[in-house]
Amino acid sequence: MQNDLEILVLAAITISFLHTVTGPDHYLPFVALSKSRGWSFSKTIGWTIVCGCGHIGSSVLLGLGGAAIGWSFSKINALESVRGGIAGWTLLSFGLLYATWGLIKANQNRRHKHFDIQEDGSVYVSEHRHGELVMPKERHKLTPWVLFIIFLLGPCEPMIPLLYFPGARNSFPAMLLLILIYTFFTLVTMVLMVALGYYGISIFKTNKLERYMHALGGATIFICGLGMVFMGW
Repeated sequence: MQNDLEILVLAAITISFLHTVTGPDHYLPFVALSKSRGWSFSKTIGWTIVCGCGHIGSSVLLGLGGAAIGWSFSKINALESVRGGIAGWTLLSFGLLYATWGLIKANQNRRHKHFDIQEDGSVYVSEHRHGELVMPKERHKLTPWVLFIIFLLGPCEPMIPLLYFPGARNSFPAMLLLILIYTFFTLVTMVLMVALGYYGISIFKTNKLERYMHALGGATIFICGLGMVFMGW
């Protein structure tokens, strides 16, 4: 379990970083609200952490569903000798399916959330497609609590297999460790990106990567499963 846990920890760090950096909606709205409302740096970071915790909470809740399935699986005594291998295959399969779905979604260019800053400083959230220049008909004015709800309802799907694996191994400490690591690196990445934006610093050009966010998460899970099943990681 030790080697498997190390791989899962690395996957949790990678996913939390990629999921945040490749999704401008994880940090640009805070910068926009901060500028339009004249927030201090501490207030901007405070709301970033609050919304980040909502996002993490819903992600963990989703992951715990996978952990519950894994825990139920661990109770089947007849499969005790092979459940570790099946858990690895589950990671591999989920990663492959999720990456494929992410690529299909990226190529279909479906609508996703977009944030606009108006001349009067107000911020609106709407849905649009990449490359779409037409102003959307339905827009909603963005407030801190609206932003919190958006984050609460937008969990990170790759948390499902990450918590499924320790659930299948009946390891609560490993599950808790993954949750803490995912929480820490997600919040740190969000705060870092918001801080850079607050001071007008742009390091990563993530607009083109945004549409491949799900595919990258799936690819990370797939590589983990591949290493566990075929490479003895």
